[in-house]
Amino acid sequence: MGAWNGPLEKIDEYRWRIPENYKKGMRVPGIIYADEALLKQISQEQAMEQVANVAMLPGIVDYSLAMPDIHWGYGFPIGGVAAMRVSDGVVSPGGVGFDINCGVRILRTNLTGEEVYPRITELIETLYRNVPSGVGSKGKVKLRAKEINEVLVKGSRWAVEQGYGRPEDLETTEENGEMSGTDPDKVSARAKERGVPQLGTLGSGNHFLEVALVDQIYEPEIANTMGINQPGQVMLLIHCGSRGLGHQVADDYIKEMMRAMVKYEIQLPDRQLACSPVKSPEGQSYLAAMRCAANYAWANRQCITHWVRESFCQTLRINSAEAGLELIYDVTHNIAKIEEHQRKGKKEKLCVHRKGATRAFPPGHPDVPAKYSAIGQPVLIPGDMGRVSYVLVGTEQAMKETFGSTCHGAGRVMSRTAAKRHLRGRDVLESLQARGITVRAGNLAGLAEEASEAYKDVSAVVGVTQGAGISRIVARTKPIGVIKG
Repeated sequence: MGAWNGPLEKIDEYRWRIPENYKKGMRVPGIIYADEALLKQISQEQAMEQVANVAMLPGIVDYSLAMPDIHWGYGFPIGGVAAMRVSDGVVSPGGVGFDINCGVRILRTNLTGEEVYPRITELIETLYRNVPSGVGSKGKVKLRAKEINEVLVKGSRWAVEQGYGRPEDLETTEENGEMSGTDPDKVSARAKERGVPQLGTLGSGNHFLEVALVDQIYEPEIANTMGINQPGQVMLLIHCGSRGLGHQVADDYIKEMMRAMVKYEIQLPDRQLACSPVKSPEGQSYLAAMRCAANYAWANRQCITHWVRESFCQTLRINSAEAGLELIYDVTHNIAKIEEHQRKGKKEKLCVHRKGATRAFPPGHPDVPAKYSAIGQPVLIPGDMGRVSYVLVGTEQAMKETFGSTCHGAGRVMSRTAAKRHLRGRDVLESLQARGITVRAGNLAGLAEEASEAYKDVSAVVGVTQGAGISRIVARTKPIGVIKG
């Protein structure tokens, strides 16, 4: 692939501009959020060329944006944000990704490391048994074929109604875990077939369950509002998405959009940016199907949450009140949403693509849960399995600059293939164990793909988002136990 050597203008310590005249057809400049050290890593591949290509999409406004965790993706870079006018802009499945509503949720507990660490091996084994994981894994939820449509419409609410969770979980899930504007008829029979057996499964790749300890609290008052009370407090992170159903929806509609490009005479430098007008029948059908897949992902994480709670209580021989395990928040980082944003002194309806990017709305925003109105939307940024993760909040600066968006994780610096070529799963396992991290994985090759060396340092990534003012660091956690599919 080779290093990128296009023009880049330094705006300040954390912002860099790809000028609009770099390539014929660019409608807006590109903006990359990074410091000089991260920029060197980002420049080793062609992700910034993708930023420039995204800037050519019809109806794009202001900038083609890249967060500091940016790396090469399908069409859009992972870590890319782009907003298109609903009136004359397009929607692109490549701007959402194949794992629709891949996202993160974090639960707080009433437990301390001293209480949990002596039984961490048993806890990880129980979680591994109770939460099916890995490629093609099948869940414990036995959906009837007709029930899948209900899941696609109701999302997390379906899971809670079936007894997989608490009503208050919905209040602290983005979109309440239930996007409106769905149409299950727009989801193919093949996608539904793939989704029926997989509900309540973790999947593979970079998906994980992590038992972690609060390592540092930077903003005590904000942290306290979230129930993050003290260093050493046990937390639980869940990272997964819409499984085979979401992948199939993406695959189906990329093919549809490639045909639509011809129909609407849209010309772009990369076929992976296949798109159609937001208001077109193809655009509306994709958005309806994408929302169904997003709801499936929320139902998926909700079912996993239920088994996590059971596993803690079973292993530690405590009741749910003693365990706590309240949902702090659940965010998506692969989605396209119709949102209103202030531009040039007036509100405008935009289709905001966030691919490997997290919504980061500020205090007082109507879409932030009432309990967090004074502090802003929680933002969850997991690192790799050997290093720390972060809890942040959204800011007013993000609303002004990035359509209320920030980074989503550490971001890869090494492809999965390269990681397996350079690293041995057994060595990765032993390194994690030497640092006091208990790991359970489906296979050792998968561990090599997910080694710390394959990722940027998440502390550097969130340092840029804080420095640029597009999110605010609240607390840091470190892993003591990890499950990889």
